[in-house]
Amino acid sequence: MSDWEIGVFASIDAGLGVHLDVARELGVPTIQLHAPHAETRTAEKAQEFLDKLAEYEIRLTAVFGGFSGESYQDIPTVEETVGLVPPETRAVRLEEMKEISDFAKLLQCDVVALHLGFVPHSVEGSDYQGVVEVTRQLCDHARANGQSLHLETGQETADSLLQFIQDVDQDNLFVNFDPANMILYGTGEPIEALEKIADHVKSVHCKDAKWADQPGKEWGEETPLGDGQVDMRRYLSTLKSIGYRGPLTIEREIPQEPDRQKNEIGHAVELLTRLRGELAS
Repeated sequence: MSDWEIGVFASIDAGLGVHLDVARELGVPTIQLHAPHAETRTAEKAQEFLDKLAEYEIRLTAVFGGFSGESYQDIPTVEETVGLVPPETRAVRLEEMKEISDFAKLLQCDVVALHLGFVPHSVEGSDYQGVVEVTRQLCDHARANGQSLHLETGQETADSLLQFIQDVDQDNLFVNFDPANMILYGTGEPIEALEKIADHVKSVHCKDAKWADQPGKEWGEETPLGDGQVDMRRYLSTLKSIGYRGPLTIEREIPQEPDRQKNEIGHAVELLTRLRGELAS
């Protein structure tokens, strides 16, 4: 296993991840997987997928959970619908994440991940404590499966995320750092945030975006890798300086159109490969 293997966010039957065949055509050695629909999270389907990964010589590095009813229409809708934060869906979504963790174990994957949602700002309130408790329960389940839990950045500032991780106080809770999400949500300059939470970063996304006119009130704009305001050279240079050597997983939220995916993801692979080489010395 080499440093900074290129990866892509992939999907079987859910989400906007690339088709596995696209990853194979691009020669990408690692993927993160959007968990498939419940009816296909079976031992038989897991074995079929493992066989295909072996055939394609691709390694699975994380399984991401997502839920019915989530909407990324705008920032207020995200706050109301996404992750384990909304109290009315919290219990059923916790059980689904446990099932996803069990499916990830069938896939021999030791990382599960998700967008937790907008954690309440008041750390003293019952809403905040409820999110802390549900995260602990999910960490416990993941640990029993030999897994760590990675929270994807975006909805929280680096300082808020650090406080939350400290309050959950679980040794298998880490961060999947996505620099573009900090821009899209308006929650902080991504490189500064990365440096703050460096000790907790165990997986990353390579994604790009441009700031909104009113950050935090309206969406920023996702762009192809290298066309936004993350500054991918500086991002990789910072990853190097904090000692991150794991996969560089490209996430590009575009429809499952193979030709477009091959073009855009292919460009991203070329960019990361070039920057990786330039920063190797």
